[in-house]
Amino acid sequence: MDTIYIGVDFHARQQTLCYLTTKDGEVRTHELKHQDKTEVRAFYAQFSGRVVIGLEASGYSPWFEQLLEELGHEVWLGDATEIRRRARWRQKNDRRDAELILDLMAHDEFPRLHRPCPQRLIKIRTMGKNSLQALALQSGLAKRSLLFTKAGQQELRTATMSPVMQWQRDQWFQLLEPLNERLLETMLWLKLQTKDDERISRLRTHPGIGLLTSLCVVHTLWPVTRFRNQRKVAAYAGFDPMERSSAERKHFLGISKAGSRVLRYLLVEAAHTAVKKDDDLKRFYQRLVERRGRPKAKVAAARKLLIRSYIMLRDEIDYAEFRRRAVAARLARQSSRPLVPEA
Repeated sequence: MDTIYIGVDFHARQQTLCYLTTKDGEVRTHELKHQDKTEVRAFYAQFSGRVVIGLEASGYSPWFEQLLEELGHEVWLGDATEIRRRARWRQKNDRRDAELILDLMAHDEFPRLHRPCPQRLIKIRTMGKNSLQALALQSGLAKRSLLFTKAGQQELRTATMSPVMQWQRDQWFQLLEPLNERLLETMLWLKLQTKDDERISRLRTHPGIGLLTSLCVVHTLWPVTRFRNQRKVAAYAGFDPMERSSAERKHFLGISKAGSRVLRYLLVEAAHTAVKKDDDLKRFYQRLVERRGRPKAKVAAARKLLIRSYIMLRDEIDYAEFRRRAVAARLARQSSRPLVPEA
């Protein structure tokens, strides 16, 4: 089956695209206006087989992505900063930007990003749950996670509150009900799409790494062969520390926060569960909490979780095999240490 690669320089009112068929190797250029959506659909509907469309991630392309998915095409979103950094010429115009995206896709160098639609829904739901927790605490209900059980929700609905607080409580409950249904539909669809993906299955064996986190890690890091070592992976995801030192003055800043913000957010959330179920991560996290504080410890645990995910993808192993290798390496280090006589 021939693969058709299409590089798109996408703007709000128009797009310039270059496409390549692996059958004849000819590159063609075309321009489309967005005023007539039927023309855009008709142009992309002419392609059959495996069609891969790459474009820079932006806030005004969801309608275009949905149109392509309805046609059965594959959509790749790329890091705009990373794409521009790889340009080999000084001049910049729409045609050359589309050619650059096409060239990166054809040579398997396209810096893909995770598409964070379900993650946004989770953020909204988290905001709603946090607001309900605040209302419950103001009413004297300190139930933590038990607040969102059936009994906890019923107790919150009947709690004595001021009229303003009652209105806020009712509004949040009305918002969360359809939001939970939409999230359930989205998660079921994602599970159906990834049921045959061995990469996702391997990552999900690690405690704390769920469906969304594994999807984000795979689509952000793949192919993992482009990273020479673990430090490159951490730097690509924005977990590398920044330093501003001169002569005897040493000054270390926070992490660089380069790359995908969604990936860092999901890894920090996953680290909350991972440090409870993985003994090594738990000891590492508690040790850093005492030395550096809880916020820095959470980021460090998320970075370690990213490195573990990279190793599992690189070596094609699951969590059980990763643990076995870690124990074997620890025993090897202990046996290689010189014997020190006791005092």
